[in-house]
Order: sequence, then structure tokens, then C-alpha cells
Amino acid sequence: QVQLAESGGGLVQAGGSLRLSCLDSGTIFSLNVMGWFREAPGKDPELVAAITAEGRTDYVDSVKGRFTISRDNAKNILFLQMNSLKPEDTAIYSCAAARYPRETVPLTMATMKSLLKSGSWGRGTQVTVSS
Repeated sequence: QVQLAESGGGLVQAGGSLRLSCLDSGTIFSLNVMGWFREAPGKDPELVAAITAEGRTDYVDSVKGRFTISRDNAKNILFLQMNSLKPEDTAIYSCAAARYPRETVPLTMATMKSLLKSGSWGRGTQVTVSS
């Protein structure tokens, strides 16, 4: 059974940093496209960062230059380093995984969002940024 478990959320002041982690157990982690979604109250889940099995990354425009997604395939851990946090980054952040070992053409964020929404999800971790 696939299990994804996030950690690292919390309360931080605007301008601060947090690093989220997602431990993946039960999948062949290295063959997955992985991503971080966030969901704010009253809004649809938004894919903010994704990383392919081969390590290519992509981001939503609102976090480019501030967030960095990375993966450690030896330890089955996905990371999201979040710097220069803003109050509008406040949300529940969830990691997601979908089996997709090799890109034949570069996946767009829209395609990765579709893949990940149908994949496995963690329960999420709350990130709150105060002004």
C-alpha cells in the first residue's frame, strides 16, 4: 500500500523559510513523477512544483525563484524548500506521486497535474505565513 507522509510545516513570518519533506513508502520512488500541491481555504488544489523521475523540475509562476523541489531517490524522500514566504503561501501542502518513469516528450505542468491528481497523496501539512 502506498503511503506518503509529509512533515516540516508550521508557522513562519513573512520572508522566512520552511523545508517540507515527504517520505514515500510502498512505491518504486525513483520511477515516479512527484509533486507538491497546496490547497487554501475555498480554493482548488494548486500544483506548485513537480519533479520528473529523471529530475527535471517545473514550478507555478507564483513560486518561481522562491521554492525548490528536489528528491533523494536513495532515501525515498521528496523535498520542498520554500524561501521568501508570503502570507498568500498559506495553505495545506500535500505531496503526490504517480508512476511515470521516462518522459518521451517533456511533461507540461498541466499534464503532471493531471497525472498526480490521479496518483497517491499524503495527508498534508499546514503552512501558515504571518504578515
